[in-house]
Amino acid sequence: MIVDVIAVGALQVNCVILGCEVTHKAVVIDPGADIELIEESLRKHGLSVELILNTHGHFDHIGANAALKAATGAPLMIHGDDVQLLQMGKVQAATYGLKAEDSPLPDKKLHDGEILTFGEESLTVLHTPGHSPGCVCFYRDGLLVSGDTLFAGSVGRTDLPGGNHEQLLQSIKDKLAGLPPETKVLPGHGPLTLMAQELMHNPYLGR
Repeated sequence: MIVDVIAVGALQVNCVILGCEVTHKAVVIDPGADIELIEESLRKHGLSVELILNTHGHFDHIGANAALKAATGAPLMIHGDDVQLLQMGKVQAATYGLKAEDSPLPDKKLHDGEILTFGEESLTVLHTPGHSPGCVCFYRDGLLVSGDTLFAGSVGRTDLPGGNHEQLLQSIKDKLAGLPPETKVLPGHGPLTLMAQELMHNPYLGR
């Protein structure tokens, strides 16, 4: 599978592009800003966008949804519990003295356990509320796109509206801690990591 991770926007969100090597169909996860960088990656790898996915609805992860959707015509998907955040991007960003675009409403709402396909590849949706009510991760054998649920050595903040620390830790315990230790983790911010590393050293995983 083709994997490209691009840090975008003022908060350096990891926009993840996953592509099928056979069909060159792709998903773009968390296009937070810098549409030109995302399009450059798609051109470099010869990919066409099948799906636009959000791990959650915070402004730094959704800022280029509208531009990417306009450029590709691909459907936008997010968990139903975060839909209301999509049209609050400008308001959210303003609280940090930043600017962001609101997002279109989703073409489809994601559900826990749902399998998404692009070309000959697939991802499973894991609903992991805590950072926000509608947070999700995307998983396939050997790879986890964890959004702002799990970071290298840390977890997502829970002091924003809708956040719940206990719920976040329970989500990680129920949905992520049992994944194979060799699973590569692509978080929403910061460096990539391995599940084995987090199970051994992340203080929030209770090990």
